Amino acid sequence: MFDYIISDSEKAVRDETRAFVKDEVPHSLLKKMDKDEIQYPTEYVENLAKHNLIGLRFPEKYGGRGLDWRHEVVALEEIGVLGMSLGCLYSLVSICGEALNIFGNEDQKQRYLVPMLNGKKFTAEALTEPRGGSDFFGATTTAEKDGDEYILNGEKRFVVGAEGADFFLVYAKTDPEAHRHKSISLFVVDRDDGVNTEYVYGLMGTRGGGAGRLKFDNVRVPEENLIGNEGDGGKIFYQMMVPERLTTASGILGTARACLRIAAKYSSKRKAFGRVIKKFEAVSFKIAEGITLLDACRNQVYNTATAIDMGASPQVQRRCVSESKKFSTEKCWEVINLAMQVMGGIGYSTVYPIERLLRDARLAMIWTGTSEIMSLIIQHEYYDELLSEKWLGRDIEQDALEAEAEEEKHFG
Repeated sequence: MFDYIISDSEKAVRDETRAFVKDEVPHSLLKKMDKDEIQYPTEYVENLAKHNLIGLRFPEKYGGRGLDWRHEVVALEEIGVLGMSLGCLYSLVSICGEALNIFGNEDQKQRYLVPMLNGKKFTAEALTEPRGGSDFFGATTTAEKDGDEYILNGEKRFVVGAEGADFFLVYAKTDPEAHRHKSISLFVVDRDDGVNTEYVYGLMGTRGGGAGRLKFDNVRVPEENLIGNEGDGGKIFYQMMVPERLTTASGILGTARACLRIAAKYSSKRKAFGRVIKKFEAVSFKIAEGITLLDACRNQVYNTATAIDMGASPQVQRRCVSESKKFSTEKCWEVINLAMQVMGGIGYSTVYPIERLLRDARLAMIWTGTSEIMSLIIQHEYYDELLSEKWLGRDIEQDALEAEAEEEKHFG
């Protein structure tokens, strides 16, 4: 394991979370969620709050622990063993809490952040729309000012936690004529304000997390529920990229680790051709590949957490979390596939949980920004940094034999 790169404090959080995962989450809950018999595991979130395991990064005065990202990454890997649904519901507090903690005023923190961290209120983020997911600034949900209220109209879909949420963070257009980056605002919308929630999805995996559709039909929201100022939605969204993407990158480490462990144990017991199958390189090399990929993913994620904790610039944070999200989700998906291949036909059955975890993991490359969007951000931030800095290192171009042949360096 990675004991040698985590502090005693981080080990304590890991062990505490691991004990919770082992002792406080019944196997029957996961089975019922996968069979869609449970749409929202209320008691699970309440129990997390009871153990003070959610919102680790937020100030103690609001109910958090005042810890950093490395502590949260450690906890997220352990929660990830349970699969993507329970991992996402754990992460929602980190994601929505980010907006409230950084951009919310004291009244909003007392009314929403505190009860959320205490397990008294549940939340969900309403971002994706039927007409677009990756095109954030193309949102068509509107919020029109009317006196001391805003009137919301539109739809959001794929809202994880929609079934159980008491309040939603909703992005809506407040000024369609403004520059697109200044056209959107963020609101806290209480369920009892008249939000219509529909549980409508037959999902391949990640079941039981209450994913649903929200409809806003002249829903009135008091102006005191506007987070920040009008037009701040884009700025807030860019900040929320960090928890949205790093939580996914961290949680899937646990999912892949669990699958690899199952497959490795199986390979040490299953016999074929007179010996246990781990003796065959066709099998053991798959385990080796999985170990290598998982270690590489963990290194990437921990490096990103460390960079953020040490105060990296927003530009570097956006690039690093995008790299972590893309690399970790794609390579952990490969690890889970390798585990299933080692298991053979039994891994494809419901006798082992790998088939469920594989179904869960496929979504990780789609939600909170697809791998393609991650690549777009990575290259954009890299080029922006590359072309704006004054390089003080060695001029490698001059090491070529004909470096002085300037007439050959045509750029079109």
